[in-house]
Amino acid sequence: MIYIVLNLVPILAATAAGLLIGIIWLRLSPTLLPGVQTLILAGIAEFWLASILAGALILAPPEAGVWAMALGSAFVIWIGFVLPVLAVTFHVYRMARSSMISAAAHWLVVMLAQAGIMQAIGLVAPPGA
Repeated sequence: MIYIVLNLVPILAATAAGLLIGIIWLRLSPTLLPGVQTLILAGIAEFWLASILAGALILAPPEAGVWAMALGSAFVIWIGFVLPVLAVTFHVYRMARSSMISAAAHWLVVMLAQAGIMQAIGLVAPPGA
């Protein structure tokens, strides 16, 4: 996990962007703004998401353009991991389909923004990678 330490600045910038997108997303919905505990939990989740995404971006094959790989990696992770979990969770708890679509769209926007920010700032591969 040395890559997290080496890339702390872009990961923290991506974390901040994810939190900002979440606050704006909630502000545009009828949902109240989250409390401090929820923001702390969301910050931890955003940091971990950005860290995993940074690892994927570092390891992405260079065959395609760097921006295509950055945004494509975010999309593949979203469609492969985030979307199925949200779909099952919302179905099991019988939550509204519109809420699931909003949550899924929110996380796609967050992941694309995080990938774009980290790509723009630049990521450093650990030695030997």
